[in-house]
Amino acid sequence: MTVISDQEIADFSADFNTNSKNQVASRAARRSGLLEASFNDRVSERLNHVFSTELDVDGVTDQKHSGRCWEFATLNVLRHYFGKQNKVKDFTFSQAYNFFWDKIERANAFYDAMIRLADKPLNDREVQSWLAFAGEDGGLWSMAINLVKKYGVVPSYAMPESFNSNNTTGLIDSLARKERKDAIALRKLVSEGSSQDELEKAKKHFLNEVYRMVSVALGEPPKKFDLEYRDDDKKYHLERDLTPREFVQKYFKDFKFDDYVVLSNCPNHEFNKLYHMPLYDNVDGGDQIKFLNVPIEYLAQAAVAQLKSGDAVIFGNDVLKQMERKTGYLDTKLYQTDKLFGVDTKMSKADRLATGEGFATHDMTLVGVDEDHGHIRKWKVENSWGDKYGHKGFYEMSQPWFEDYVYDVVVRKEFLTDEQVKLAEGPAIDLKPWDNIG
Repeated sequence: MTVISDQEIADFSADFNTNSKNQVASRAARRSGLLEASFNDRVSERLNHVFSTELDVDGVTDQKHSGRCWEFATLNVLRHYFGKQNKVKDFTFSQAYNFFWDKIERANAFYDAMIRLADKPLNDREVQSWLAFAGEDGGLWSMAINLVKKYGVVPSYAMPESFNSNNTTGLIDSLARKERKDAIALRKLVSEGSSQDELEKAKKHFLNEVYRMVSVALGEPPKKFDLEYRDDDKKYHLERDLTPREFVQKYFKDFKFDDYVVLSNCPNHEFNKLYHMPLYDNVDGGDQIKFLNVPIEYLAQAAVAQLKSGDAVIFGNDVLKQMERKTGYLDTKLYQTDKLFGVDTKMSKADRLATGEGFATHDMTLVGVDEDHGHIRKWKVENSWGDKYGHKGFYEMSQPWFEDYVYDVVVRKEFLTDEQVKLAEGPAIDLKPWDNIG
């Protein structure tokens, strides 16, 4: 390591003061903040609210202070389907219900992993990955579908949002602390030579405590409910004593859950390969969490095709990059901080993933696209941050933003190439828990 000398500091200062624009930029940035000082309002010229293909979607949801975007986005797709099939646009599902079961299932997966990895030291990279993942509330489409398949869904009124579902910090912090302590206990039992029955008994005890914690925080989920709504033609509907599973079996019998594939665009990994992320396998016996990694143009083509078929598209993205909540703009030229600083921080997508600069932090839903003779101009995005942001909760995303910051889309197999379908149905490559695949 070399020491920064006084002469070098003097040189840095002289260089800064050589250009008078630096002082102007500094005053603007100090007064209004870096992002506001570098905001490019000209993006509004191309991010208007008109789209050549647009789904008939009414209203948005609000995940509040929680990491449940993946559940909101998944249930948004399901509510659009239910609404179209039953002519009821304003029907919503309970995110709290599926969030409850997510906490139980993920605790079970965590305890199984701790038993399986008990012979490894605590500082082992895989063990540390699981310990870091304990209690988390973020997730993915395939994880949400695993929960829907096993536990069904309920209307939002059957298990409404509460303080702790809207503000998950307290619950996930408590669960993480408990699960990590339980991990120590399970590792100790394994080291002492405990039988499988003894380990299962201990795990069941810990799961019972997790169930109690989640029930205190969220309330127990309903076992049955009455389906009651008035459709868009004002016709009244009532069906009594449905279980959550019966609801899915009856009203989603033609929704082919297994026809969906997650197409990813992560150029730090080889294209045309199917990858499996064991860390995210949230339901024992459920579907594995897989991604088919392909060039970005295939994500766009499949998403457009699915929108034109009348169905929404879930996509994973790095939402906090080049985004403004107030306007709902998502554009690569929105904040021109490089011009403000006089530097070049542009990186390739592969390099951003490889260095941790890039990561999928949020799930949203595509509900429209604007094309000009096959050229994509912009996308209409349904977010889950309430209707106070963007255009009544909807956002406008440029195609360059899609290419830079979208990491996956969830689309039906019919919109893939024949070769991609074969790959999606074939064997997958297991990823390490620390691999960044967006």
